[in-house]
Amino acid sequence: MPRGSSPKRERQYEHIKESALDRGESKKRAEEIAGRTVNKERARSGESKTASKSSTQGKSSSQRGGERSRGGSSGGSRGGSEGQTYDQLYAEAKRRDIHGRSSMNKEELKRSLDK
Repeated sequence: MPRGSSPKRERQYEHIKESALDRGESKKRAEEIAGRTVNKERARSGESKTASKSSTQGKSSSQRGGERSRGGSSGGSRGGSEGQTYDQLYAEAKRRDIHGRSSMNKEELKRSLDK
């Protein structure tokens, strides 16, 4: 982990490393996976000085992992915001800087995100 990493990122690194080891990855490969994942998350949240375009665009690793654990299809055929919770919709609206999101209900958030 880089110097000055937050305790949250340290915990995240250890969790990802342990998960990779549990899946049967070698220690070196588990450390590489954890390091790359945490660095990408740091870049996405503005915690790093530089970030590549591929680190800041598209779905984050936590979003992809969440889809896998919910049984989301790998072909991306899930229709827009379908099946997401209010909190997930709100977080996406916040990420897209949709104005008025705090007073929207779930259906209104879905409609605004589908635009």
